[in-house]
Amino acid sequence: MVGADLVEAEQPSTARMIDYWLGGEHHAPVDVAAATAFEGAYGPCAPVFRELRAFLGRAVRSMVADGMDSFLVFGAGVPTRGNVHEVAAEASVLYTDVDPVTIRLGQRILAGSDRAGYGFGDATDIGTVDPAQLHRFVPGWGRRPVGVVFLGVAAFLDDETVVRTLDEVYAAAAPGSRLAVDFDGTDLAAYPQALAMMGPAYRMREPAVMRSLLGRWVPTGEGIVPVARWRPEGEPAAVPDAFHGGVAVRAD
Repeated sequence: MVGADLVEAEQPSTARMIDYWLGGEHHAPVDVAAATAFEGAYGPCAPVFRELRAFLGRAVRSMVADGMDSFLVFGAGVPTRGNVHEVAAEASVLYTDVDPVTIRLGQRILAGSDRAGYGFGDATDIGTVDPAQLHRFVPGWGRRPVGVVFLGVAAFLDDETVVRTLDEVYAAAAPGSRLAVDFDGTDLAAYPQALAMMGPAYRMREPAVMRSLLGRWVPTGEGIVPVARWRPEGEPAAVPDAFHGGVAVRAD
């Protein structure tokens, strides 16, 4: 189903392709075509992205259990299908992205919500987040612990930028804050046609280097692991180890 808010979509969006794979309604024919082409080169993607979304849910619930009641989300994509405000039902959430179509779509989805908002925010420059929105939806930012979600972002940044960005977020967040983060492993190396579709900015990483990119953020005991194996609820899902992730703490 294509909503009226997507009539402007002329180029595929990774966020809306993921919505399609998750069984959502907020995508356009151009997104379906791109998703189908990618699956032709790689294989079924829905199970992989369902597990990534399940990891998000487990990570957010763990942060709520640790006292987080507001969240700042970078590279948020479409705010449905088990996204942060749906998992943390009592929390306030600010979703941010850089794609104008995705932002407008998110604002329409969240219209009328008093605890979730959507605005522009470049993950590599926290100063681009609207201070008024930050104050409204992430009250106490910089003064008390919050949850930061950084999923689907690092794969399109080089190592130096990831380290700098996460260090800037660390410095801005209050002690005790939590960070949910993921990295793309080397799974796509075996699928050169699919890899070519990701574009020149795409970064695959060996698991051994992922921890070092967190800088001062301290991972919980699980470390950075394939997302299906991060605090699984039962037997880990049998999906490719395409994504590795974890939760880390601003300790001081």
